[in-house]
Amino acid sequence: MDLELEGADLKAVLNRLRRAQGQISGVIRMIEEGRDCEEVVTQLAAASRALDRAGFAIIATGLQKCVADIESGRTNGEDAARMRARMEKLFLSLA
Repeated sequence: MDLELEGADLKAVLNRLRRAQGQISGVIRMIEEGRDCEEVVTQLAAASRALDRAGFAIIATGLQKCVADIESGRTNGEDAARMRARMEKLFLSLA
């Protein structure tokens, strides 16, 4: 399954990933500066949530594409059960 994000979906995922990138850079800087543990963990948790949300957005787009492919008959020989199993595996990788 190819990743086909367009327009607003693409922009939203990229913004989340850039936010996470900035937060991770901030966490590294905070650790290097010897900042308070609670502050570091708070920022690390925020970065983790941003990555999770980007991943879920990508998976949601994949699910939408799979449903559209099934409805239009463009499954490239893959049955619905196998597509479902692949999407479930992706979803659980983020859980």
